[in-house]
Amino acid sequence: MITRIVELNFHIEHVDNFLTNFQKHKTQIRNFDGCTHLKLLRDKKQNTKFFTYSIWLSEMHLENYRESDLFKTIWSETKPLFSSKAAAWSVDVISEVQ
Repeated sequence: MITRIVELNFHIEHVDNFLTNFQKHKTQIRNFDGCTHLKLLRDKKQNTKFFTYSIWLSEMHLENYRESDLFKTIWSETKPLFSSKAAAWSVDVISEVQ
């Protein structure tokens, strides 16, 4: 399993466009082969800062998504809305308590 966290910062005037696009594509992303979990998080203090939190079966599944037409379409719609470059981390869960 691999957890992917992506930080996305938007110009205030583009936040609604981003949220609309995410709503439009979230089910397709979540149902992409190998994706087991998807969340969109919003920073409590900076309402233009978001994080996607997704869990993938493997690095290969994540890479397949990143090379897919779906990702390319979403990214081409999202990237122009940024106020700064996106940052991404692929991490392993070391400990979890539920």
